[in-house]
Amino acid sequence: MKIKSLSSLAIVVVLGIAGIGAASAQSRNGVLVRSDGIYIRCDQCGTVERIDQNITQGGGHGTAGAVIGAIAGGVLGNQIGKGKGRALATAGGAVGGGFAGHAIGNAGSQQNWTVRIKMGNGSIMNVQVKDASAIRVGDLVQVDANGNITRIR
Repeated sequence: MKIKSLSSLAIVVVLGIAGIGAASAQSRNGVLVRSDGIYIRCDQCGTVERIDQNITQGGGHGTAGAVIGAIAGGVLGNQIGKGKGRALATAGGAVGGGFAGHAIGNAGSQQNWTVRIKMGNGSIMNVQVKDASAIRVGDLVQVDANGNITRIR
């Protein structure tokens, strides 16, 4: 009875270890081994461990931008207009400047991703990219000198 349970436990452990090895690339002395058993030696290659999305909000100064834009537009409109058209030019400049200032004050939100890669030599590299839609956790990737990530097939 004890032999059956020990052999069952051994089979479960072996299958568990084999499943872990198949899920991601293994690194041995700078050589990556793909899940299908193919060896890759590449100093710029590694396995993606994590992908984090970063969102940088814009300035958030839409109201201040609108006020400054309205003042600047009103002053400019006042300089351009003559006679009875001066009041119309001042009002039009203030409205246009207010819209433009609001848009400029709220502009600038950006989105990028930080990709954490465990390199073949065991070091960790964090690379920021604008688009990580073609990369998944567990992928083998190559990082060039400019920080571009290419998935290895």
